[in-house]
Amino acid sequence: MALDPNPTSDTGRNAQVIVAVILTGAAMVWLAPILTPLALAVFLMLMIDAMARDLHQRIPALGPDASLIGAILTCIVVFGVTVVFVAAHAAGFVAKLLTYQPRLNALLSELAHTLHMALPRTVNQLIAGLNPGQYVPMVAAGVQTLVTNGVLILIYLGFLLASRHGFERKVVRLFVGRVGRHEALQVFLRVRDSLERYLWIQTVCGAFIALGSWALMMMIGLESAFFWAFLIFVIGYIPIVGAAIGILAPALFALLQFPTPWQGAFLGFSMLALSFVVGNIMMPRMQGRSLNIDPVMILLSLAFWGAVWGVTGMFLSTPLTILVMVVLAQFDGSRWIAVLLSADGDPHSLGATAIRPPPAVASQNSEASAL
Repeated sequence: MALDPNPTSDTGRNAQVIVAVILTGAAMVWLAPILTPLALAVFLMLMIDAMARDLHQRIPALGPDASLIGAILTCIVVFGVTVVFVAAHAAGFVAKLLTYQPRLNALLSELAHTLHMALPRTVNQLIAGLNPGQYVPMVAAGVQTLVTNGVLILIYLGFLLASRHGFERKVVRLFVGRVGRHEALQVFLRVRDSLERYLWIQTVCGAFIALGSWALMMMIGLESAFFWAFLIFVIGYIPIVGAAIGILAPALFALLQFPTPWQGAFLGFSMLALSFVVGNIMMPRMQGRSLNIDPVMILLSLAFWGAVWGVTGMFLSTPLTILVMVVLAQFDGSRWIAVLLSADGDPHSLGATAIRPPPAVASQNSEASAL
């Protein structure tokens, strides 16, 4: 009986996978200043590419290049309008907060009296206790990092868009056999279509929550309702944490604006109910089997990617988990991790209905088959 010259038990293989995961996580933390702008650039490229392909399908006369330019211009306009909107409303929002200082002082005093603790009873005492001067260097460093990352993201995005046509061809030519090429294309399309579907679902559900929250805030007469709705829509892309901030922040602001607490309580419970309905009824119906990620794993991935890449990791936690699950499902040694990440134990069902190559990919596939 012939013996395997390189016997490897399941235990040893799993141990190797675990060690590889730990080393990969450590490398991600170490290379975070380089990888986080690249990850955001890839995220933006997927958005622009999806928009360009959709525009080309709707208006075939534009052609691929004109559709890409139209998608880029659309993103620039949307980003510019967002910046102008935030800048125009931020100053007025801060001014309104200052006018609520007496109300905030009363709330702080009441909280200190209720808890029987030595808490600051006025805003001035609270600010003095925080000593804002010590945070100036941290804020300056944060602004510098933000500007640097913004420049890196734009540079990465430009190169990614310039080389996107050759990426799929590279994926095809990495494999010699037809079977390997077909599987590589399937993985690529599965990841791309699943990420695009995730973005679409998050955008629709976030817009629905923002619109409903705006209606609730207008119902009770909350000031800056449109600004709060816009903020809820933006931070809604961060799983769990974004929804929690979107519920608590307007409710706390309502406590400052109104002399009675029922408006804040009504707004908080109503927005919680709205978020529950969207997150547990509307979103699962839209997702179906397209994402197939266990909800517990979404929470764990939020904590993991947040610890690795901070706010950027939290923002990209679900797309990164989708990518990891699809890739790990292709290898015997790591398939068990993909099974744990999936909702139904079948990671291969992720986006299975979306594996339909666009014309460009199909032509490359046929060309590769002829080689």
